[in-house]
Amino acid sequence: MKKIPHFRSAIVGLLLMPLLVAGCTDDFSALNTPDNEIVASNIDANLVGQAFAQSQYRGMYGLNWQFQISTSLFADLYAQYFATTAVNFDSDQYVEVGRWIDLAWTSFYGDAAPQLKLVRDFTAENEMNVENAIANVWRVQLYHRITDYWGPIIYSEFGNGEKVVPYDAQEAVYNDFFTRLDEAIQVLESNRGEQPFGSNDLVYGGNVDQWIQFANSLRLRLAMRIRYVDPGKAQAEAEKAINAGVIESNADNAMILTTANNRHPYATITDWGEFRMSSAMESVLEGYDDPRVGTYFSQAVDGDRDGDGSPYEGMRNGLPRTDKGSELNTDYSDMGTNWLNANRGGINPPIRVMGAAEVYFLRAEGALLGWQMGGTAEQLYNEGIRMSMTEERIGAPSDAVDAYIASTNTPVSPDDEWGTAPLSDIPVAFESGASQERQLEQIITQKWLALYPDAWEAFAEYRRTGYPRLYPIIESQNTKLAEGDIFRRMTFVSSEYDTNGDAVQEATNLLGGEDANDTRLWWDAKPLSEFPPR
Repeated sequence: MKKIPHFRSAIVGLLLMPLLVAGCTDDFSALNTPDNEIVASNIDANLVGQAFAQSQYRGMYGLNWQFQISTSLFADLYAQYFATTAVNFDSDQYVEVGRWIDLAWTSFYGDAAPQLKLVRDFTAENEMNVENAIANVWRVQLYHRITDYWGPIIYSEFGNGEKVVPYDAQEAVYNDFFTRLDEAIQVLESNRGEQPFGSNDLVYGGNVDQWIQFANSLRLRLAMRIRYVDPGKAQAEAEKAINAGVIESNADNAMILTTANNRHPYATITDWGEFRMSSAMESVLEGYDDPRVGTYFSQAVDGDRDGDGSPYEGMRNGLPRTDKGSELNTDYSDMGTNWLNANRGGINPPIRVMGAAEVYFLRAEGALLGWQMGGTAEQLYNEGIRMSMTEERIGAPSDAVDAYIASTNTPVSPDDEWGTAPLSDIPVAFESGASQERQLEQIITQKWLALYPDAWEAFAEYRRTGYPRLYPIIESQNTKLAEGDIFRRMTFVSSEYDTNGDAVQEATNLLGGEDANDTRLWWDAKPLSEFPPR
């Protein structure tokens, strides 16, 4: 008999503990459960709503330690939003620390994924069609992040109750994403105006119309992801998304509600003093005289260390242990106040899942390729900047936004001890007469700024396009990757080798290369000759 733990909720719709489930390779019916748990057959719609809320928060690694080992120690560094100051954190030197990434995998598959499966199964069995459609859209959101980290993943056979759980090839997973979105959107379109899940939905409060916009925007994101490996399908799916209606306003941004009990993870981990602003961020934000700099980062405690007139200081990624230490934390910029703990002025912001700015930059890239995106590349690029600048946490006045969009400023040297050059020579103002590749660099660089601090998405886009032109790390300890190489994927985790080894071996065959950090994912297909030098 399957049993699910009963939870007490500190806020409406959000559970404070993970559902007690077995690992994805275990027999779920073998669980021994405490007296305070409820039998799955007795779950009602409200409890399913709470499970869905938990899958939203935990699925995005909202719990601070899960966020640290999945994001702060990997994507945050490989997207070069931050560099680490912690002596023992070698992931900034391309070391994939096994126990960390293993925890990232098992946190997802042992926590968020089972809860989401419970919701999907229950709503399907009880003909809660609209709830089921929303849960399937959310499934695409969560699993695309997982496959974009590892490539082949456990997907279609998750929770099969067998000792061996096969992996799906990334191409098959992506194809299924588009199919699931088709099916979900069809249901949602027939039920506009309804509010399934209500306040248990931490993203849109059950607003079906907004879920439709998000689903279409998610389709656009995934379509652009595959543009180098399957350009025909990419264009078809992207244009389908635009025709159906995507996010166009910050009022419709997909944001996960946070509370005092379920906080934004940065509100906790910024207290740990493990990372600071990267040199890449300093070069771009200072060079562009970007109004977002004071929101994104705090002034360095020790002020203007490099004498360039700015108190926002970044450090190079990949410093050896001998050059790192907590004493660097006063030299370089912490995150902006919004993301700090409340006792340091933080506001515990919502967790952004997808915003209008990203959608406009996706459309700009499509327009660059001649796709029907509802505007020119320049128009959509400018609107992407505007949406980022006018998000609630930024709130730049219109005249400042206009001046930024028209600016010919370019990135500058961080003026550091490594003699670091400017990150690039591209201006903010869209260069209408430039080559398509140079215009792409402009689009992705501004997208990188707008995505901050969503490093999962920024890291994926960097691998896909090679932009922005991030700096080589100072030192690599990875035999597969030199300092100027791009970290391409996470390797399959040790717990899976131990308990699901046959499936992992087959997954390596699906990968088409070694289970290594330099093996490119299926969609990572841009010719290497077209990548900019680092």
